[in-house]
Amino acid sequence: MDSPFLSEGLRRGLINLSELARQLQPQLESDLWKPVGQAAVVMALRRMSERMPGLGAQAPANNDIVLAQKTGQLTVCTDLVELTYRESAWTDECHRSLLARQGRQQNMFLTVTRGVSEAMVICSRPLIPQVEDVFGGECLLARLEHLNAVTLQLTDESHRTPGIYHAILKKLAWDKVNLVNLISTHSELTLILEQEQTGAAFVVLSKMVTH
Repeated sequence: MDSPFLSEGLRRGLINLSELARQLQPQLESDLWKPVGQAAVVMALRRMSERMPGLGAQAPANNDIVLAQKTGQLTVCTDLVELTYRESAWTDECHRSLLARQGRQQNMFLTVTRGVSEAMVICSRPLIPQVEDVFGGECLLARLEHLNAVTLQLTDESHRTPGIYHAILKKLAWDKVNLVNLISTHSELTLILEQEQTGAAFVVLSKMVTH
């Protein structure tokens, strides 16, 4: 299955196999250059779903998405603001000036991300006056308020685990947790969420922590 959500739906038994077979049938006939019976497609899907790992006690442990085995695996920062500016010739200087002013203030969240044509600042609310002063001459494209950040401490070898980010984000998507943004470093993944989504996200992520 090319779609991870479709594979997960089959594994969980959430998908109507007859309807899925009906939708897949035209593409299969085109790929195989011959008629394909819907019943045969349903049977193939049923066999595929039966071979997938179950959800019960016999299901394998989520070793591929294990977080670092130490305290403080989940860290929450509250009351953040995200500001996105258009990239300009002065963006580098604004970035340097902001970091110089902010220093290493305790309990303050600050990250600056450079894209192709945009620069994004996510910071604790008390830092907003500094950001607005430094980027005062820049074009503000978007401002998002009432955000929180949840940081996951991954293992040092997580970069060698195929699909680790997908596995984490998939679990959030299944529980209808919406992400505003995400930031990653070598062994940390920070999820930016609206405040009302933080509790649900924390519950999902807490279940992934091994003790």
